[in-house]
Amino acid sequence: MNQTYLTTDQLAEIIHYDSRTIRTRLKDAVLLEGVHYIRPFGGRKLLFIREAIERDIGKFSASKAPGSRMAPAAGMGIPMANGGLAHG
Repeated sequence: MNQTYLTTDQLAEIIHYDSRTIRTRLKDAVLLEGVHYIRPFGGRKLLFIREAIERDIGKFSASKAPGSRMAPAAGMGIPMANGGLAHG
């Protein structure tokens, strides 16, 4: 499978986020190293994997949709500030 690698600025153009937001808020929070981006040759430069990001970009929103099979059952957790649920 071929993968398309994007710089931070190229990704920003595609998903309509500021490149600084990608580096400071999305990287390592929702964009994970080895899944959504790589560091070629162990360096500092980041290359984002377009196909992985396109595959996963809507998953968080989909899990929040009413009636979603991904949504947890009502009363099955404590809502957290980051949008997740604490169980137990």
